[in-house]
Amino acid sequence: MESLNDPKLQAVLERLHGAARGDRLRFLGLLPSVLPMLFGAKAPPAAEQAARFKDVYIPISRAQGRFLYLVARSLAARRIVEFGTSFGISTIYGAAAARDTGGVVIGSELEPGKHRAACANLAEAGVGAYAEVRLGDALETLADVPPPIDLVLLDGWKELYLPMLKLLAPKLRTGAVVLADNIHTFRRALAPYVSYVQSGQNGFASITLPLADGFEYSVKL
Repeated sequence: MESLNDPKLQAVLERLHGAARGDRLRFLGLLPSVLPMLFGAKAPPAAEQAARFKDVYIPISRAQGRFLYLVARSLAARRIVEFGTSFGISTIYGAAAARDTGGVVIGSELEPGKHRAACANLAEAGVGAYAEVRLGDALETLADVPPPIDLVLLDGWKELYLPMLKLLAPKLRTGAVVLADNIHTFRRALAPYVSYVQSGQNGFASITLPLADGFEYSVKL
């Protein structure tokens, strides 16, 4: 069984990926706030960023979504955690795998409008029963996720990748996978995260995959 091929689910993904193509135009108005972060400037508070990006999809690509689904299936993942749900594109890929494995995706979204839209999109795709999107600060909403965690996707605010990893790491089972997006785009901001997972000293083996703008693939040892 491969839920990712469900026509209803694919129709929703087609609509959302199509809408996300408008991000290029949306980003033009956000350049003054984005460019400093690309060059390593300190990011504003997450709530401020969420308000600025409330209409921006910033999703994983189709290839990344397919990869996420395949990794989840290969792990027989029962508990998938997602930081940065946005409009729910990546969540749908994860929930498709969760439907096939009998698992669940637990995500977090800070912006209320995106949270409502993500829940509606998951329901429309037929996988709402396999996803729980929590509204609020992920460092708080995901703090009580029980172990074991099989798979994590980090695709929220970049300065929070490392704190999120440290929060969840004690609950990761041996062999769990952590995927982190935008490694090349936010090279400076994510340098501490990449150094942490690739150092060989913090319980991970890791490599940056050439998917989209860099997808870090880390395994809990």
